[in-house]
Amino acid sequence: MPTASPTLRKSLAAALGAVTLLTSACATESTYQPAVGHGFERSGYSDRQIEANRFMVSFSGNSYTARDTVEKYLLYRAAELTVQNGADYFVFADRGVDKQTRTYTTPGIGGYGGYGGFGYGGGFGGGYWGPSWRYRGRGFGWRSWDPYFGDPFFDRGIDVTTIDKYEANAEIVIGKGPKPANNIRAFDAHEVIAHLGPTIVTPK
Repeated sequence: MPTASPTLRKSLAAALGAVTLLTSACATESTYQPAVGHGFERSGYSDRQIEANRFMVSFSGNSYTARDTVEKYLLYRAAELTVQNGADYFVFADRGVDKQTRTYTTPGIGGYGGYGGFGYGGGFGGGYWGPSWRYRGRGFGWRSWDPYFGDPFFDRGIDVTTIDKYEANAEIVIGKGPKPANNIRAFDAHEVIAHLGPTIVTPK
């Protein structure tokens, strides 16, 4: 059986390295800090003022951050922002949590999701000739296989990892004095900071 060409081996090494970097970068839960990164890799809190007493606040966790941690950090940031602006309480005008999911394969050879629609044919590439297959994975479209990338029926050479990521978002209205009575959406910012402060993890 022919061995894979140097170019093919380098491509496989690069794919494995990318997955390793992704895993090591997200080895622990997000800490409480201003947001860094972009898109799926974004982590931390952000906010912006939209009126004199109204703000948009969000906290985005990485793939190791539980949903309740993301919501707790959002609540703490809302309280902290309230105090920083000279107010005493805040009211959630709107609040929600978004969930994003991504699937990665090792080696990174495309999507995964089951089998079906097999076809056979010969093909040239990387200095060798051999059989090649194309099969359709549920939800991820057509994939290709050859003798150097795995078993067409079982894909025993490919590990599949699904990653969930949560981002909490809220619109708050801040005010001075005691919080509005009988309003379950209203929070005393000083009390929130006092109670949640000991559980907040900041960067070392």
